[in-house]
Amino acid sequence: MLKISFLSKIIVLLLFVTTISNAQNTIPTQLKWSERMALTLMQRHPQSYMIDDAPVAHLSYVHGLVMYAFQELNKQKEDEKYAAYIKDYADVLIEADGNIKTFKMDSFNIDNIPSGRILFDLYTKTKDKRYLTAMQTLRKQLDEQPRTPSGGFWHKKIYPNQMWLDGLYMGEPFYAQYTAEFEEGKSFDDIAKQFELIQSHATEKKTGLLYHAWDESKEMPWANKETGVSPNFWSRSIGWYVMALVDVLDYFPEDHPKRKELIDDLNSVSNALVKFQDKKSGMWYQVTDMGGREGNYLESSATSMFAYAFAKGANKGYLPKKFKKTANKAFDGLTTISMKIDANGQIELTNACAVAGLGGKPYRDGSYEYYINEKKKNNDPKATGPFMLAALELNR
Repeated sequence: MLKISFLSKIIVLLLFVTTISNAQNTIPTQLKWSERMALTLMQRHPQSYMIDDAPVAHLSYVHGLVMYAFQELNKQKEDEKYAAYIKDYADVLIEADGNIKTFKMDSFNIDNIPSGRILFDLYTKTKDKRYLTAMQTLRKQLDEQPRTPSGGFWHKKIYPNQMWLDGLYMGEPFYAQYTAEFEEGKSFDDIAKQFELIQSHATEKKTGLLYHAWDESKEMPWANKETGVSPNFWSRSIGWYVMALVDVLDYFPEDHPKRKELIDDLNSVSNALVKFQDKKSGMWYQVTDMGGREGNYLESSATSMFAYAFAKGANKGYLPKKFKKTANKAFDGLTTISMKIDANGQIELTNACAVAGLGGKPYRDGSYEYYINEKKKNNDPKATGPFMLAALELNR
């Protein structure tokens, strides 16, 4: 009887400790959505390199995106735990001499670049030259990145003569901040040219939307033989593009002659996108212009990106104020339709396209069927990062 009584007490004690532990880890519902998402990610991925369920640390654009969101959160609500989470990702990758683990310049993958965005603040705060060396390495890649005949960055070495909308976000915000802080703005014209090329070649006049990619050589099987563009409008690719515009504009001087063109481009695509916002949910479909077609679905990463770009654009004066209302409606859709919240307050943002591209092996043809059949992932970083950024711009 004594043994049974003792065991019962141990079990009760363990249950009590577990209950207390769970209570301590419960994310308060009164926090803003930006912090609730941040705490969710930190609880699920105790080390920042684990985001996207990565088993080992590697240089990745999704980590760069989410760490940038943490950086912006920390600017609004300064907290050592957020600062440490950001720094941990940089420090697990950057060695004592500034070498970046897993970085391979000769792949000329423009996806290498976004993680460099968090290094500006880290270098400013610490003066640790490792961070400067790493930034210089990424900047050197842009110097050597192969270009199309018109001067646009190749998306990757394995994708010759191709500009993807994704690539504008991958390369240009880092490029703009670097040239503003270290080069007295010498590269602003080149940055503007990247947008000019994709805006002029990838935009469909009828809808004002941009196709996912443009092959200047027109040699890819997916490319239109007359225009070089891919066959469909993929919402997330347009999301990357509008985020690139609002972030790059942070660094363009007010008197730069290309600044107005970039703002005009942002207004053009934003006005086009509003026409395809689902009226009931406030969200956007995976394939932007085919909301009623079988298999299409309301996609959370693109919706988060549009909400961020519209809110920031309105806050900064790049877009009319009405876009703030559009962003709030989109954000409402995310929190009511795409979101699940567990007993501990952790957020699950559902229905994010895990990945999509063009060409490669197995071959991706850019068809409607291709985009709607790519796998989905809950709390994909390409949704959670922009969700945090949108929440910050909307103060929600």
